Amino acid sequence: MKHCIANVFSCALALGLVACGGGDSGSGSTGTPGMPPPSNPPPSNPPPSSGSSDVTTYKYDLNRSGWNSTETTLTPANVASSTFGKLRTLATDNRVDAAPLYLSQLSIGGTMHNVLYVATENDTVYAFDADTGTTLWQVSLLNGEHASDTRGCGQVTPQIGITSTPVIDRTAGAIYVVAMTLDNSTNYHQRLHALSITTGAELANSPRDITATFGATSFDPGQYEERAALLLVNGTIYTSWTSHCDSPPYGGWIIAFNQSSLAQTAALNVAPGASGSGYANQGPAIWMAGGGPGADAAGNVYLLTGNGRFETTLSGGFPSGGDYGNSFLKLSLSGNTLSVADYFTMSNEVSESQADTDLGSGGEMLLPDMTDANGTTRHLVLGAGKDSNLYIVDRDSMGKFDSGQNHIWQELDGALPGGIWSTPAYANGVVYYGPAGSKLRAFTVTSAKLSLAATSQSSASFPYPGSSPSVSSNGAMNGIVWAYGNSSPAVLYAYDAADLSHELYDSSQAAGSRDQFGSSNKFMTPVVANGKVFLATPTGVAIFGLL
Repeated sequence: MKHCIANVFSCALALGLVACGGGDSGSGSTGTPGMPPPSNPPPSNPPPSSGSSDVTTYKYDLNRSGWNSTETTLTPANVASSTFGKLRTLATDNRVDAAPLYLSQLSIGGTMHNVLYVATENDTVYAFDADTGTTLWQVSLLNGEHASDTRGCGQVTPQIGITSTPVIDRTAGAIYVVAMTLDNSTNYHQRLHALSITTGAELANSPRDITATFGATSFDPGQYEERAALLLVNGTIYTSWTSHCDSPPYGGWIIAFNQSSLAQTAALNVAPGASGSGYANQGPAIWMAGGGPGADAAGNVYLLTGNGRFETTLSGGFPSGGDYGNSFLKLSLSGNTLSVADYFTMSNEVSESQADTDLGSGGEMLLPDMTDANGTTRHLVLGAGKDSNLYIVDRDSMGKFDSGQNHIWQELDGALPGGIWSTPAYANGVVYYGPAGSKLRAFTVTSAKLSLAATSQSSASFPYPGSSPSVSSNGAMNGIVWAYGNSSPAVLYAYDAADLSHELYDSSQAAGSRDQFGSSNKFMTPVVANGKVFLATPTGVAIFGLL
């Protein structure tokens, strides 16, 4: 694992997870400024722009597309150093590792605000006015305890509190957060909180201590960290868990909760046989560089696991012991049972796990429905990890495991030199990836297949862990790819989505310290909403926009 080494959108709208933002497909028109002309039209148009976007979940939607298609203010014409830059920084009480979330035009105290929600590693949640920087409310989830120590691991420092990106249900008036604490008797706790979006107060049944059993295994809150973003779908909140620096024993836990009661719905350990030391006997953990599990229209959940134990002896096509190292997983919830409905594991899983070559060092992304060359509609999910290969898997028949070959929709070996410790983005028929120590790359999708090589790439290279890009556009117009450079000082980049070799802006261009916003902070994704770009930093949040 080792972090420190080297149409679903309509479903989301119906659930209140995304309000006018992050569409999963685009117009088939060609020659539109700022977006690449697709070689075959994407399946449908994005929703019309309302000028009032919410960001309620990691990378905007249940696909984890990273695409906000309702951005009407920022364009390739005005995102330049002369007209665009840092507006302000918002100070917090500790490091911000979770992505900020955003609600537009929310009434707080009788006044309408565009609200930015920020969570810190000191277990503090803030609501800021995104336009003025005013603190609207601030709450601590410590309740007489302390944020956790680092558990002897340097992956999250100086302490562990709220690491994963929360999720908001605007209709329910709630933001859901997982916080880790250490009590005065040196007991570790993981708790799920439901907070009012207008006051920060705990809602009914909140908080809920997270405990679980699966077979003979039990969840030990001190052994785990919630790095992957929360998922909310069909009234169920999904949490997924990683280890501290591969310190054994640990398994691969996914624990589900009822959104209203916060009662545990189901628990699954996808590494119940893991024990002892050695990568082939551990995990797999679920961390995905901070990315979140995704979901399809039927509510099936998709994620990637890290290196770890896997049985090459199969029973009914599935690993005989239920251990799923380095795998794409499709999970299905039926009643109180969460199970693996289908999966894909690469043929060389054992050797990759022994070499600490995670698949789950990157996050999965669901593509919108696409028609292949034979006229068949394909439902695809893609992902990549440390081995530099890009895997595209058919969600209807994922391929399972074969030691002789991989049975998947498409595989691009070596397409991502440097490997992936990040999450991808998709917009208007193009997939964007940012490998570690390498250039940001664009792959064009034609007849449900990705181009065999990048069709454009940035001139800049991105140090470890690479970049987790996001995309803003106004439908099929004015596409901009945003990327974070994990350097000191850190750098925000903006590229023309039609051609990544065309850099529009970077925060090092302005004279002096005008646009500097702090030191490096790994796994960060720029969040774009209503003409502003928000970046989590080691000391707060930086806000960029038109000057």
